[in-house]
Amino acid sequence: MAKMKKALAIGLVLLLAAAVDAGAQAKVKAAFIVSNMANESQAFSAKQFLKFGSEYGFDMYTFDAKGDTQAESQIVTNCIAQKFKVIFLNPNDINAIVPSLMKAKQAGLIVGMFSSDLAPANQKYRDFYAGVNDTMAGQQAAQAFINAFPNGAKIVEIGGQAGHDAQIKRHDGFNTAIKGSKIQVLDYKACQQWATDQAQTIMENFIVKYGKEIQGVFVHWDNGATGVIQAAKAAGMKNLFIVGVDGNRAGYYQVQSGDQAVSIAQDFVVMTKKDLELAQKVVNGQKVEPINFVPLTVVDSKSIVTFDPPEW
Repeated sequence: MAKMKKALAIGLVLLLAAAVDAGAQAKVKAAFIVSNMANESQAFSAKQFLKFGSEYGFDMYTFDAKGDTQAESQIVTNCIAQKFKVIFLNPNDINAIVPSLMKAKQAGLIVGMFSSDLAPANQKYRDFYAGVNDTMAGQQAAQAFINAFPNGAKIVEIGGQAGHDAQIKRHDGFNTAIKGSKIQVLDYKACQQWATDQAQTIMENFIVKYGKEIQGVFVHWDNGATGVIQAAKAAGMKNLFIVGVDGNRAGYYQVQSGDQAVSIAQDFVVMTKKDLELAQKVVNGQKVEPINFVPLTVVDSKSIVTFDPPEW
């Protein structure tokens, strides 16, 4: 009987230890809410969250809002109902998403902003932001034009998705930086989505309106630059100085071929890992910096030889 009691006690201890170990290894339920999987950078980033999430203790899910602001808000509401602990977002509209994030915070969720931050007045509804400084991206694009055209130039600007954090900051950073220079912006228009064909259409309209007055184009993303290049070639325009942001595969090859002068590059793998690291710390009760910038890299004809083509 004594031996049986001892065996039962040992078995109970082992079961308790196994339960504690299983609890320690249980992963936290987390979601990356993708603004639009049709956007190459978002689709690539979703893969990175799924790839690296478990390394930081997360059971990762991804949800595609397909460019729909209301759908994105509903996904946040669904995550609250489904007992997610952490959500990461790159919203279609940084203001429209706020009411649903208020509910998420009230429900106790950890909210991480990825690549796009909320406006300063609304940043209390998220725990942290990790991404590039898009204001600086605009400033670096402006500097590229100033360096290339010390005597001045007439250019046009094609913005990314209207209302998106990156579109707002890249536009503001660029236009603040060219003040006092000899760079003249003939026209500006933002897109409805980060869509190559929309950038191409805007450029076609600019060419009709301004023709060969246009010496350069600042387009907010490299796949948009692809559309600009196609429009310019169709119109027989050569030697345009085109600057984009992203540093993706298209931008890499466009800089390499000489069709694009500069790509202001960001690293979505580093960005993803930083967001996951920050969320892990918050889950563990640690304090984190609310704003975390990932460095940008200027890729041009001289520096391109030091880079490998990106995965996306």
